[in-house]
Amino acid sequence: MKDPSVRRSVALFRAFLREQDEPDACYSLLARDAVDQVEAYGGVVAGRTVVDVGGGGGHFTEEFRSRGAFAHLFEPDVRELGEKPPAGTVIADGYLLPLYDGVADVTFSSNVLEHVADPQTFLSELVRVTRPGGLIYVSFTNWLSPWGGHEWAPWHYLGAERARARYRRRTGRAAKHTLGENLFAVHIGPTLRQVRARDDVQIVSARSRYWPFLAETVVKVPGIREVATWNLLLILRRCPP
Repeated sequence: MKDPSVRRSVALFRAFLREQDEPDACYSLLARDAVDQVEAYGGVVAGRTVVDVGGGGGHFTEEFRSRGAFAHLFEPDVRELGEKPPAGTVIADGYLLPLYDGVADVTFSSNVLEHVADPQTFLSELVRVTRPGGLIYVSFTNWLSPWGGHEWAPWHYLGAERARARYRRRTGRAAKHTLGENLFAVHIGPTLRQVRARDDVQIVSARSRYWPFLAETVVKVPGIREVATWNLLLILRRCPP
């Protein structure tokens, strides 16, 4: 699917709506789309070493492998792995990956940053394990996005506790995410300023991951970007030492 395009955005949105009932179909489509993006910015992944940090059930890792990459999944939560995680999966915290410096051609993290308490330390670890000239793919759902509250969105605009209480009343079960425990209010403006202040990475692109048009333009407008971007995608390149 052309990226960005209305057709692509509609297809991904429909897949998200079926996530609970058809998770494999949803995440397989998302994985294909994400690896297409990696190749669009960094060239084909065949023969390259890819580190997938926080990839959950392994859909991204498997997609990278299907295209000839040497992809490895590092996931901190065994409950996220599913029944058949990719062979060689490592249980490891993204704050301290059991890897030497500069081992990865591509370091990949999809929708993880909003789930860590210290995003800058997490980003620093992604940079550390990427070789100079290598690509770093980071996307996250920012807090003021309509999807910022995850399963209890968009009611998070009225407050996290109120949104969680509504979710319990509506579904009869507790929400998976709790603000300040496994979901954090990460914003686009501060994140961009912190990344731009680093001397070890160059921003190749800062854009909306799913927006159907003007994907980079919307991220340049303070205030509006916090809502309209939905999900920020950062494509970074590791600078030479």
